[in-house]
Amino acid sequence: MISRRTLLLGSAAVAGGVAIGYRHARLPDANPLTAELGAGQTALTPYVIIDQSGVTIITPRAEMGQGIHTTLAALVAEELDIALTDVHVEHGPASETYSNDVAFKPQASRGRLDDLRQVIWPARSTRATHFTGGQSSIQDAYVKMRKAGAAARAALLMAAAKTLRVPPGSLVTDNGAVVDPNGRRIPYADLAAAAAKVELLQEPTLKPRAEWKLLGKSQPRVDMVDKCAGSAEFAIDVKHPDMLFATARLNPHLGSVMRSFDASKAETRRGVRKIVAIEQGVIVIATNTWYAFEAAKALEFDWGDAPYPHSTAGHREAVERAMDYEYHSRPRDEGDVDAVLADSELIEGEYRAPYLAHATMEPLSAVALFKEGRLDIWAGNQRPTKAVLISAAIARIDPARVKVHTTYMGGGFGRRLETDFVSTAVHAAMACAGTPVKVTWSREEDMTHGVYRPMAMARFRAAVSGHKPLALDLKVSSPSLVSSADVRYAGSSEDRPDKFTVTGARDQPYQIEHYRVTAYRPPNLLPVGWWRSVGESQNSFFHESIMDELAHAARVDPLTMRLAALKHAPSRKVLERVAEMSNWGSGLPVGHAMGVAYVLSSGAATAQVMEVRSTNAGIEILNAYVAVDVGIALDPRNIEAQIEGSLIFGLAAATKGEITVTNGRVDQTNFHDYPLPRMGQLPAITVSIVESGQRIFGVGESATASTAPALGNAIFAATGRRLRELPFAKSVRFL
Repeated sequence: MISRRTLLLGSAAVAGGVAIGYRHARLPDANPLTAELGAGQTALTPYVIIDQSGVTIITPRAEMGQGIHTTLAALVAEELDIALTDVHVEHGPASETYSNDVAFKPQASRGRLDDLRQVIWPARSTRATHFTGGQSSIQDAYVKMRKAGAAARAALLMAAAKTLRVPPGSLVTDNGAVVDPNGRRIPYADLAAAAAKVELLQEPTLKPRAEWKLLGKSQPRVDMVDKCAGSAEFAIDVKHPDMLFATARLNPHLGSVMRSFDASKAETRRGVRKIVAIEQGVIVIATNTWYAFEAAKALEFDWGDAPYPHSTAGHREAVERAMDYEYHSRPRDEGDVDAVLADSELIEGEYRAPYLAHATMEPLSAVALFKEGRLDIWAGNQRPTKAVLISAAIARIDPARVKVHTTYMGGGFGRRLETDFVSTAVHAAMACAGTPVKVTWSREEDMTHGVYRPMAMARFRAAVSGHKPLALDLKVSSPSLVSSADVRYAGSSEDRPDKFTVTGARDQPYQIEHYRVTAYRPPNLLPVGWWRSVGESQNSFFHESIMDELAHAARVDPLTMRLAALKHAPSRKVLERVAEMSNWGSGLPVGHAMGVAYVLSSGAATAQVMEVRSTNAGIEILNAYVAVDVGIALDPRNIEAQIEGSLIFGLAAATKGEITVTNGRVDQTNFHDYPLPRMGQLPAITVSIVESGQRIFGVGESATASTAPALGNAIFAATGRRLRELPFAKSVRFL
């Protein structure tokens, strides 16, 4: 049984209809839909709205190309017995009611997500748990949003039973209607008012998988038509009457201030309306974006100096030097590593990974309107409640007077967890009260003012015995995401744990008797943030390349050695599957070779095989095979698309991606010097979905983490050259 307060969350009147949802835990905040309604309208639950126009499903995770709105809507529509094509889908307002309970509720079984509440945004900070990222959206929603649909269905059946004066058990639902024993159909919209008065007496029962009509099958994307037709609204598409346009010029010495500036040449440029100084730089407001861009180029500055080394070499030295001091954490320490290594023939080496940009295809953009003490913001963002809090602080108003409208976004990858681009829009709106202002960062401003994937390095010593790893001592060094975020959000940092430094290294389920992972923390350098697959992106490269080295040292097949060292059944399954897919071990043409990598990514066991061909002209990447245990596959086609996309993202980083620093400034400014693979350079990608069925896992990052080591191991197999530094284009030419 559930409490009366929870029961009342089952149904409520909305716009002549009913808003229905279900939460099995107490709601922490007022219903966010209430503020969206007119006089006399009521809503107690946040996920399903039924009115005379039909059904609206609130999907509170950001849609940035990963298809999450389709799958979240399908979770509700399945239980509500309605076709996915018959529902309207909205993102919903910023609210803690939409808290990501997986990402922000510590659970030992959640892998690297277990630390998000304490480690990324500690308990001492203001809550901002309406969040998209970390492969957590489906894990969070799988039960929660199905219950929202099931509660809606139960309330509608109860309302129909009361109206018809028949037992509820004699009624069924079918495609948006309640059907009585005589076949009479009553549309949900006609039952909305009555359903508003229903109190559910027990927790709704979820459909067994055998009865699923939508889930488990590939569905058309709910945003597909609008995106193909060009009518989908991204932040850069938002239009308002009398809107002004702006851009920002910020200190290229990241984290430093602007000492002074000279706007005399810029303020006379065509279309310029205002030039607004902020702590880090200047916002130029004009009558169109091009005028703002051109005027911004005419500004002259005296910038504060960079608070970090002025060269890439200086950053590398700081990362390496950290290993000369006391370690920061040692999350894995099994057996007696030192004693075994002292009495063994050592295998040892160093690996390095550079800074990386998020490089989203859509540049950073936001629209803000400050009018009559209220602030409206339109922005593609991954953390709307944080945007509310930051914006309210800038405007010096109550957060309740800030509304964030989350638009579609052309990629996020963690970059839109940040609020810097939203902040510039708020500053611009405050300077033009009553007039909406659209701020668009230039690609150059975007690329040179990122929060980057950290520069990192690893040192290892190891020994093998009897065709298997005997001991592994792995040391990793990279700046802390947590410390860097503390500086951005709070102005200072504390020495707090940051397990992201070692994810992909400490948490892999290999059974090695003597096994130690140690983390070292350099000082804050460039600002760093959450990049797709986070610590796994560099640590999986280190760890899986090392495992490959150990296999070759032990004179054993690399895939066979991994199978022997992994007792985790889903991990063995994906390795066996990828071996079948790639015909691993079969004869290959001269010059061809394969490499394998494995990673456990937020619970999703993933195995990848890359096939390459070595020629006198360079390396050609031919095929990529990926097997992923998703637990339960809700939309196979979308899962495949996510795996393919994350693999290509990882391939760009592995082959070419690098952010460097000269004179305290980031060198790369656009895609000409931060290149992406062309279509003709991509391998043929084959994906196999494995379902262990015990839990459900997200899949948006695991192929990113496994791509670099699989490719590096394939290049070694083809050429005999062990590439220990990313990007690989520093060492080999790719065709």
